[in-house]
Amino acid sequence: MKYLHFFTTKHLKKLHFFIFQHLKFLHFNVKKDVLAAFDDIAELDVFFLRIQAATKVTLYEKDSVIIFDEIQRFPIARQAIKYLVADGRYFYIETGSLLSIKKNVKDIVIPSEEYKIQMYPMDYEEFLAACGNSNYETVKKLYELKKPVGNQLNQKLLRDMRLYMCVGGMPQAVEAYLSGKNFEEIDFVKRAIIELYKDDFMKIDDSGRISAMYEAIPAMLAQNKKRYILSNVLDKRTTTKDEELFSNLLNSKTVLACYNTTDPRITLSQSKDFDSYKLYLSDTGLFTTMLFNDKSEIYSDIYVKLMGDKLDANLGYLYKNLIAQEIVSSGHDLYYHTWQKTNSTHYYEIDFLLSQKTKLVPIEVKSSSIQHHASITEFAKKYSDRTGEQFLLSQKDVGNEGPLQLKPIYMIPYIVK
Repeated sequence: MKYLHFFTTKHLKKLHFFIFQHLKFLHFNVKKDVLAAFDDIAELDVFFLRIQAATKVTLYEKDSVIIFDEIQRFPIARQAIKYLVADGRYFYIETGSLLSIKKNVKDIVIPSEEYKIQMYPMDYEEFLAACGNSNYETVKKLYELKKPVGNQLNQKLLRDMRLYMCVGGMPQAVEAYLSGKNFEEIDFVKRAIIELYKDDFMKIDDSGRISAMYEAIPAMLAQNKKRYILSNVLDKRTTTKDEELFSNLLNSKTVLACYNTTDPRITLSQSKDFDSYKLYLSDTGLFTTMLFNDKSEIYSDIYVKLMGDKLDANLGYLYKNLIAQEIVSSGHDLYYHTWQKTNSTHYYEIDFLLSQKTKLVPIEVKSSSIQHHASITEFAKKYSDRTGEQFLLSQKDVGNEGPLQLKPIYMIPYIVK
């Protein structure tokens, strides 16, 4: 159990402000005498006295928050929540790995008092706020003006976005950046997080298949296939057990599933193809680390090149991961759409589809050139009766080609609001 440094979901913003402005935290590390207090909670007066004595922290009724971090490691403490909430003296927050939380429930009663809130890595807005960067409001005003930004400012704002792509939104990585760590040290932090994820996966299945599914995501996106093919990852025909393990990967929330919608309408979920999907990582900073995992260059050199947009690689799927993360953090589900070209074996593809009011909003993402965008053009023709705004996101300045709006990629937060 330890202090929770960050709350990073939009659904917690009001709670975040309230807690950090008005409440006092109980901050303690795991100690034997702390854990022993949970062996008997029949006398809560005694229980709270033992906790305060062990941690040397004073609790204030209706004014203190007790945080149970890594709650999956202490099922007995999770079960105690039922009685602690009923007591009503203090506030409680539980955090932990979803996979292990669901598994470590043997011989305990799951408290019905739990209210589950999905937590996400910091989105771009939250990252800038943590860095003390006020450019977020600048970008908002520029988006509303719908006029060119100008090359110099556009390049500066793109560098801010690429910095976020390098660091990501995981609290440990952001903390490392803010404390002055270099890119190699930040990358080390992110690799440690990935290893923790894989350790969790191994607890569910020691064959390593879930880890293989997870690690294959950048490669599968780089192949530019219509969907994530599980049998290709496992190099064998998939079984019911494989599908169950894949479900565990989705439930871990370490990945984001983007489903193909076969007949795009306002209710995108109604034509959702559960067998056709793409996977992205829940954090783009981790995606960047995994993307260059097999590179021989010094990691710091890779990051410097990425910051300067000088990597000799097609990074379209890295930018797509960023867009996917922003869409989900704004409360939307992920959808894309493919359809076959006339008299051809090739397909058109819309990277992302949103439903806003009574119209569909197609989004295409480019890492560099924006000259070719046949898919979004054909989509607007094919579904003209249901297409609203349409966006091509890239590193280019604001512009338009007829109804197609050209936007710099850092404006994505305002498109998905």
